[in-house]
Amino acid sequence: MVKIKKQALSHVDNAGKAKMVDVSGKPDQLRTAGASGHITLKRETLELIRENRMMKGDVLTIAEIAGIQGGKRTSELIPLCHPLQISKLDVKATLDENGVKVESLTRCTGKTGIEMEALTAVAVALLTIYDMCKAVDKTMLIGEIRLTEKTKKDV
Repeated sequence: MVKIKKQALSHVDNAGKAKMVDVSGKPDQLRTAGASGHITLKRETLELIRENRMMKGDVLTIAEIAGIQGGKRTSELIPLCHPLQISKLDVKATLDENGVKVESLTRCTGKTGIEMEALTAVAVALLTIYDMCKAVDKTMLIGEIRLTEKTKKDV
């Protein structure tokens, strides 16, 4: 039988109730995170996006803006996530042969990481693409959302 070492959970109090982690004693650090994801689309849908003929408008630009807005609201969407003073939140949506790849880069100076903002930005951008294309493509598939970068540096 394998013994598993019991670790204290940072988001749970002694009674097993969820809690927000106290980061007040941690030093401020320059923190960055990147994330990416993909939505698979039919060729016809890709052509409509490429030619900017989608009825709801410029899919890639609107998805990028939605991703930025979503990333900024992460602490309102993810329970126990700290609100952060974001200094950079960039979202880029790029057509490829099978769909659209979305990448984000986030930065802040603070006491806790900014990876949830990077991931949320990608997810919201992908959901926006789905929403804008759902009338013409019933086969869309969102996936591969992942953290691609996470750094912290003393300031």
